[in-house]
Amino acid sequence: MKKEYAIFAGGCFWCMVKPFDEQPGIIRVTSGYTGGHVESPTYEQVCAGTTGHTEAVKIEYDADVISYSELVEIYWRQTDPTDAMGQFQDRGDSYRPVIFYHKDSQQVIAQKSRDELKKSGRFENPIVTKIEKEAPFYEAEDYHQDFYKKDPVRFEMEELGGREQFKKEVWK
Repeated sequence: MKKEYAIFAGGCFWCMVKPFDEQPGIIRVTSGYTGGHVESPTYEQVCAGTTGHTEAVKIEYDADVISYSELVEIYWRQTDPTDAMGQFQDRGDSYRPVIFYHKDSQQVIAQKSRDELKKSGRFENPIVTKIEKEAPFYEAEDYHQDFYKKDPVRFEMEELGGREQFKKEVWK
């Protein structure tokens, strides 16, 4: 097994877990916070907007089974890359779309993929998803982990807040 990890932010972390968790080669998907200036922030602090953190998921995967490129493609299909100030009904910096890289090869793959998406003509508005060097990742509280399994009704309500419709319209 060739264990690697990737970190993606794309709005509410509850909605970012399931699409990755269901893929072959995924070891673990963890909800958390990254990109801010406060150590070990709480959900309440991040929501208050005073920590600089973004809700994100850390995906541990077997690179012999699924590639980083494949993960980036899955990521694009979960987000609106033209919305810098949040995702769907979730608004503000803590919900901004970002691909965090921890090695040069990830940065190159993410930038190439973003460039291809820009050229595709799929979106009328500019692609604004950032690609940034990773910062410390802090695991979110237990009740946020695997939320789609713990509270499927509430998870479904979150998905219906525009994300699912967007995915159907843009990615068919």
